[in-house]
Amino acid sequence: MKILLVYPKYPITYWGFQYALKFVSKKASFPPLGLATVAAILPAHFEKKLVDLNVTTLKDKDILWADYVFISAMVVQKESARAVIKRCKELGVKTAAGGPLFTSEPEEFGDVDHLVLNEGELTLPAFIRDLESGEAEHLYTSGEWADLRTTPVPLWNLIDQKQYATMNIQYSRGCPFNCEFCNITSLYGRIPRTKDVSQLREELDSLYASGWRGGVFFVDDNFIGNKRKLMAEILPALIEWMTNKEYPFAFLTETSINLADDDELMRLMVKAGFDTVFIGIETPNEDSLVECNKMQNKNRDLLTCVKKIQRFGLQVHGGFIVGFDNDTASIFDSLINFIQQSGIVAAMVGLLNAPKGTGLYQRLAREGRLVEGFSGNNTDFTMNFIPKMDRGMLVKGYNRIVDTIYSPKKYYERVLIFLKEYNPVKAAAVPVNFRNIMAFFKSVIRLGIIGKERRYYWRLIFWSLFKRPEVFGLAVILSIYGFHFRKVFKKTALQT
Repeated sequence: MKILLVYPKYPITYWGFQYALKFVSKKASFPPLGLATVAAILPAHFEKKLVDLNVTTLKDKDILWADYVFISAMVVQKESARAVIKRCKELGVKTAAGGPLFTSEPEEFGDVDHLVLNEGELTLPAFIRDLESGEAEHLYTSGEWADLRTTPVPLWNLIDQKQYATMNIQYSRGCPFNCEFCNITSLYGRIPRTKDVSQLREELDSLYASGWRGGVFFVDDNFIGNKRKLMAEILPALIEWMTNKEYPFAFLTETSINLADDDELMRLMVKAGFDTVFIGIETPNEDSLVECNKMQNKNRDLLTCVKKIQRFGLQVHGGFIVGFDNDTASIFDSLINFIQQSGIVAAMVGLLNAPKGTGLYQRLAREGRLVEGFSGNNTDFTMNFIPKMDRGMLVKGYNRIVDTIYSPKKYYERVLIFLKEYNPVKAAAVPVNFRNIMAFFKSVIRLGIIGKERRYYWRLIFWSLFKRPEVFGLAVILSIYGFHFRKVFKKTALQT
């Protein structure tokens, strides 16, 4: 049986880094880990091809080659997914679909021949068994949680690694917290399920053997969800592996703010090769934290926590939200001040939305406040509910936040605040290679010569060269990030 696995295209988004990728001659930030894993679950005697629309085009001959087209997508990829499904229908090739988009909104995809929902380790084998016997059904679901110890190593030979800026890997699924606006617990549960040390070693060996050297993103919902196993087994094994291989990778992941409470955990993560963490900070407004059940962020000095994590050698990327019922007009200045003081360079600020399956969606449905329009894009000025604050005031205030924090003056100020306190470990240094050298020269031309931010750019470049040369490479990278963020928000604002 011939299976074509298709990953739909992402629109230009904050986390897509499309404008930044051009500096390093890459086409996408991350490969489709889910589809590469699905391919590994499929029988070995199946023929498999993978087409990622973020790095290449989907040709009719690709679709016609296949007996079935498998599609996996996130909500933000909905438009592209629909286009792929339509093309397959027109060409008479059957489709099977799964992943977060289809699991969250199966009722919207009646035109898909087979919906294989929830976690593939559970539902895919039954679908394949029925497919081979000619008795495949339309819908496959499961109310159980998968044992990740059964998850195979992704088939990385199906992708062209040279097209991607960073590889990815998964150690755990699920999050012990239950934030009202987040759909992770409905998709993957509150008890983190983990892989074993032997699996991680095998996956890392697979990436290493493929020739990959560079960033590796642990895509876990909350990497520190099971701290006991992480500290006792996983991080020591990662440290050993990375030491033996002379640190070929730089790890990044997602954690909760309580990471700052454990010095030993941060020390082990840095020693294992982690240099960046994304943390959902959301808001400095305590009432809004209570409202959204973000209790792990409450009753703590969030600014001090961020600074502490940075001093341990971990760059903090932060997620922020405005539009909570308890937000007042003061939230806009509060958020600007917090972001600037924190030195969180990559600060993703978005309007509150309610994904299906969340407690927020259910509450707003009861209150009759839901409207159409959830796009899955964190920063596109849309909301799928009626806010308590006047909508015009909210959008105007949100626009002022992003205009301020990503203006060249404020952005480069924040980069300097961060770099002056950041203590990178040697393993986290940006390597000197042809790609990075070319990225620097492109930044000189685009940012230092023709860019409106050129005086801020050169101030940062010379400061890092003469005052802190160990962060020079990172200074260049963050300058390029700023260019991307400004372009994204400018494009989005023009469309609203």
